[in-house]
Amino acid sequence: MKADIRLATGLAIRDGRVLLVASSYRSHAQPLWNLPGGRVATGELLRDAVVREVAEETGLGASISELAYVSESYDGAQHILNATFAIDVTGSVAPVAGDDHVVAVEWVPIDRLAERISIAVVRDPLVQYLRDRTRYYGFGDAGVTIEWPDES
Repeated sequence: MKADIRLATGLAIRDGRVLLVASSYRSHAQPLWNLPGGRVATGELLRDAVVREVAEETGLGASISELAYVSESYDGAQHILNATFAIDVTGSVAPVAGDDHVVAVEWVPIDRLAERISIAVVRDPLVQYLRDRTRYYGFGDAGVTIEWPDES
């Protein structure tokens, strides 16, 4: 059985737009759009993971303002927990060259998020949070399997 996955993502909003990244995965033909973020390393705090991941994926500096929402899902027996933090970002977008799975970074208008993000476990909690500040969203079935870049 695979270990549970802890994710931390950052929600940056500027001028009615949300910062998104497109990542490529072996298990998907097209890149998937998501908030910047990723897996939490062993011994790493959620907030530190967000700051690290935002810098790796976008080149931006990030500071945490608050916990926005938590979402969780199951991919078979594997439990996936994601903490999304509201963040403020500084600097200019410049994806780190060593991050080979991020293929695009874009500020997307809030009213276009639902069409840009194809995966329900990513899209629905974000759209719901922006609509009415719902802080928890759970899925019994993720409906998607991700092969992470370091998995064989």
